[in-house]
Amino acid sequence: MYKVLITDPIAQKGIDLLKAEPDIDVYNEPEIPFEELLEIVEDFDCIITRSRTPVTKELLERAKKLKVIGRAGVGVDNVDIEEATKRGILVVNTPGANTIGATELTMMHMLTILRNGHKAHQSMLEHRWDRKRFMGTELYGKTLGIIGLGNIGSQVAIRAKAFGMKVMAYDPYIPREKAERLGVKLVDNLHEMLKEIDILTIHAPLTHETKNMIAEKEFEIMKDGVYIVNCARGGIVNEEELIKNLESGKVRGVALDVYSKEPPDPEFIDRISKFENVSLSPHIGANTYESQENVAVIVAQQVIKALKGKSPEYVVNAPFPDLSVLTLIKPHLDLAEKIGRFLVQWSEEGIREVHIEVRGDIADQFHPISAGVLKGILEEIVDFPVNIINASYVARDRGIKVEELSSEDAPDFKHFIKVMVKANGSQKTVAGTVLEGSLLRIVQIDNYRVDVEPEGILLVFENKDVPGVIGKIGSILGEANVNIAGFRLGREKKGGVALGILNLDDPVPEEVLKKLLSIPEVLSAKQITL
Repeated sequence: MYKVLITDPIAQKGIDLLKAEPDIDVYNEPEIPFEELLEIVEDFDCIITRSRTPVTKELLERAKKLKVIGRAGVGVDNVDIEEATKRGILVVNTPGANTIGATELTMMHMLTILRNGHKAHQSMLEHRWDRKRFMGTELYGKTLGIIGLGNIGSQVAIRAKAFGMKVMAYDPYIPREKAERLGVKLVDNLHEMLKEIDILTIHAPLTHETKNMIAEKEFEIMKDGVYIVNCARGGIVNEEELIKNLESGKVRGVALDVYSKEPPDPEFIDRISKFENVSLSPHIGANTYESQENVAVIVAQQVIKALKGKSPEYVVNAPFPDLSVLTLIKPHLDLAEKIGRFLVQWSEEGIREVHIEVRGDIADQFHPISAGVLKGILEEIVDFPVNIINASYVARDRGIKVEELSSEDAPDFKHFIKVMVKANGSQKTVAGTVLEGSLLRIVQIDNYRVDVEPEGILLVFENKDVPGVIGKIGSILGEANVNIAGFRLGREKKGGVALGILNLDDPVPEEVLKKLLSIPEVLSAKQITL
């Protein structure tokens, strides 16, 4: 018999699913004090928590039989993932459980700002009958642009089509076939979509690609009188530019459930609420009884699969049956992940193909190393935990084609990891190795041979191989008080194109990066954080 302890409140439907299993005993203690939990946890095979219960190293040291931790929700900040992984304890969570709740909140906000529902309601409370004031706009026949055609974006598209809307979408990680099945026009270029839409709704994670995705240039491209809805993540829409475009009338209506800072500063709320057509809510996309029930059901299903040796879909960590293997390949896993993180920042957005080579004496550990590369890539483009267990599943779900090659042959190195990605017609390559003493090195970037420590902040730039370029770059960085900690150079031939890599102590501000790109000899420059 498996003993499952529920330490935080979850919906009864999830508890009933667990109790229906003949080989599972359920102990529901949703308000158990932590000190008491420490005393009894050694008897349990699984604990199910929300955010109240801290699953600490101390707790895990006492949990001698623990096999599974179920987190009823997405966030796992209260769980010591590293300690759980070392002990071979599976951690599962419940992403996607709030899909319908977030979808319906989006539609509510969209209808509110097009039909002035919030203002009309307020006028009635003030005993006014302002029929003429509340002339609205119909959804029917309008063009909706969706950024992010994942679970929530797809559900919004279905409902928008039912309203008679034309639907376009931008999502470089979604297969075109999926959009076609939904009757959605999938575009390769965000700006192409922004020119045509009447309403924009956002359903993407906040990543380095999406932060400030809608800013000054994007607002300029949009039609006059556009409506903006964001129930995804704060920071995707630049809030200062949003207010500026509300003031100018470029944006006719705004609905927000999320903010760059949560809770937002009262000053921001005061500034944005002075406009006639703004609808705000306090990040309540998941706040439905049904969503909370879904959380309970999904965590129960994940726990049941895990306890019975099946593969749960939402694994947060990567336990190994033989922990000595984890110790053996850890430097290579670290290198693989850093190569993935480097590539997703170095390449164009929208990676569609990943080609992974693992060579030398680590070839037999190919699968976890390959998954480590995918983990590094995917962590930069999704907003839920990715690990070497679920990385391949997530890549497949995002429509990313993965090709893998392993060989004991490694001409120049004892072991070697090489990754090439394709994105929007371009391709980028990075290769690396682990030297004696577990020193990680990137030894190839595209066609350039280099020797780079993949750590911290890197400024990677291509330039014409002529005198004086490094001096100009150094002067601009010096004026900005950005210290250079190291420099590496690679070039194909004298007088051709060179690749420079600067290790920096501090990030390069956006305006400084623009100055660097204005140097005539500099062909490209990107800041990469590892």
